[in-house]
Amino acid sequence: MLIKLGYDLTFCVPAPLPMNLMLYVHPSRMNDLVQPDIVNVEPYTSVVTHHDSFGNTVARIIAPVGDNIRIWGRNTIRDSGLPDAIPEFAVQHPVQDLPADVLQFLLPSRYVEVDRFADIAWDLFGHIPQGWQRVKAVIDWVHNHITFGYPHARNTRTALDAYYERVGVCRDFQHLCCALHRSLNVPARYVTGYLGDIGIPFNPAPMDFSAWHQVYLGGRWWDVDGRHNVTRIGRILMAVGRDAADVALTTQFGSGQLTSFRVYTDEVKEMPAQLGWAV
Repeated sequence: MLIKLGYDLTFCVPAPLPMNLMLYVHPSRMNDLVQPDIVNVEPYTSVVTHHDSFGNTVARIIAPVGDNIRIWGRNTIRDSGLPDAIPEFAVQHPVQDLPADVLQFLLPSRYVEVDRFADIAWDLFGHIPQGWQRVKAVIDWVHNHITFGYPHARNTRTALDAYYERVGVCRDFQHLCCALHRSLNVPARYVTGYLGDIGIPFNPAPMDFSAWHQVYLGGRWWDVDGRHNVTRIGRILMAVGRDAADVALTTQFGSGQLTSFRVYTDEVKEMPAQLGWAV
């Protein structure tokens, strides 16, 4: 399967603005891209990249002054076209057997207050056999108890807030899942990426980058999703971290206003001519 993907952001910038941009496809998917992954800035601005402590690719720029500073990218990626794999028989590892780099995904983080969820998690799910059965019970519970809605968006909402308020957007579903999983000694990390409406009924709502999360079972990470709670086709990984604070698409170190935001994720039946699809 071929999926065309891209984004187009514009900002109003009153003074030179240092920014971090996490808009690249994750290095683990880089070989699936049809062309190099480039972040374009208009007017032209130098883009310097590095890899953060989680292995994500980050761009650093100083956005120039202007009312219409454009940051955009487009590409085509090869995908298996298979739905999310289900770790039905994957074992949950004892904490002492987890790889060292996985341990951090059991700990509290900015939006995931594991230290305040232990009693809640074990009261709700301690009676369920560990492994996929318990993980799935957590995802089902979050999906059924949180009401999704863009008007509910609030960038300060934590997992504990979501638990008590019972509303949120995709990041809140994933933060709450991560908090409950980690409290049950299942490593869980927050994920951002592209997720188009492939294999599901048409959705006229504007497309967006999506959040989901991953759990570590049976020696590997598995994609799971507290908001949608169904297997999906065409997840394109961009970044992983402890929570949304680690994987913000744009981080500004000063004053700047986002004035437009568009995302594209669509299946294509054949290679776009010279990748010339309009952005």
